[in-house]
Amino acid sequence: MSIETDIKQKKFRSPYQRLGLNLVYTSNWIQYQQMEIFREHDITSQQFNVLRILRGQHPNPIKVSDIAERMLDKNSNTSRLIDKLLLKKLVDRKSCPNDRRAVDVIITETGLELLKSLDPEIEEWENTLARITPEEADMISSLLDKLRNS
Repeated sequence: MSIETDIKQKKFRSPYQRLGLNLVYTSNWIQYQQMEIFREHDITSQQFNVLRILRGQHPNPIKVSDIAERMLDKNSNTSRLIDKLLLKKLVDRKSCPNDRRAVDVIITETGLELLKSLDPEIEEWENTLARITPEEADMISSLLDKLRNS
């Protein structure tokens, strides 16, 4: 369906207004689909993002501040997210030996197992994006990069 049909709006002030609304609407649509996957595993998309970052670093620890820099949602409270993941035993935290003010975080085996169980579901979800060609996906990504870097 078109954005016009989805939000029941026939006219837009400009192509840029249509684009902006379409980006917001599509972003929310994507987040909702992912939320459905994560809900079954009792995590949020932000917690998944932290776990994904930690798996990329594994077996090395990473500072909380470095996790925050890599987050997709820059408004996330990384310390609070890590606290919640600690309660679920998905991560461990300890003082950084080189800087006592910093905290190192590492993913646990339980966290790695959770991500491993999520991998097929995430891959299946990603495959729903195959409605567009790989070339179109690259073009959209490039255009979004251009939009953010202007």
